[in-house]
Amino acid sequence: MKLIRSVAFYIAFYVWGILAGVVFLPTLLMRPVTVRLTGAWWSGTIIWLAKVICGIRWEVRGLANLPAGPVIFASKHQSAWDTLFFPAFFDQPSAVAKAELRAIPFYGWYSHRAGAIWIDRKAGGAAIRAMIRGARRTIGEGRPIFIFPQGTRTRPGETRPYQPGVAALYAGAGVPVVPVALNSGLFWGRRTFIKQPGTIVVECLPPIPPGLDRAAFMAALERAVETATVRLEAEAGAPAPAVSATAGT
Repeated sequence: MKLIRSVAFYIAFYVWGILAGVVFLPTLLMRPVTVRLTGAWWSGTIIWLAKVICGIRWEVRGLANLPAGPVIFASKHQSAWDTLFFPAFFDQPSAVAKAELRAIPFYGWYSHRAGAIWIDRKAGGAAIRAMIRGARRTIGEGRPIFIFPQGTRTRPGETRPYQPGVAALYAGAGVPVVPVALNSGLFWGRRTFIKQPGTIVVECLPPIPPGLDRAAFMAALERAVETATVRLEAEAGAPAPAVSATAGT
């Protein structure tokens, strides 16, 4: 049954994705806010399809932790589901994304027009400066930013280093960073065809205020995200991973 549901979901995902990508092409000539709202609606429909077809529900915790004004969401990244959730749930966020994703048809076109903050990891310091300019522009518009500080998806229980770009973003933007933990990879796994029914939990943790030095910020962010992620995975029934030697550093 899971196989049949997963096949049905992917058929719906690709058919609807291509159809919507073509139908909404005229929005690329409209204001960025129109593209962002259209993208949020489309992302929400995919999350809904995953719920209806595959039984993947979701729950958001910790909204009381969100401070007033724009913030940077620094989130664990376990699944493609995560990239759909942020634009669907929060108000017109800008994503910090790898520059190579801009070349993907439809996704790259809409993301660029919506105001994605592209980072070319081969460009060194110039990429960081461009990222900070984009972040300040987004913050100036009163909108939040989301970034996956490990730079790629990680499987549940897997440990990857936190990349320095998030520290540069934190220092340059001058707004609180909200660590976000989740367990989406248990249900919509990385490079895993079969979707598992269950409830994805996304938890917004207490914000990290601006002004910390780089080492203190990175330690606080990693400790918060990793500790809460392990807890959410265990809550969903995943086995406890080995403790990383780098966790909390």
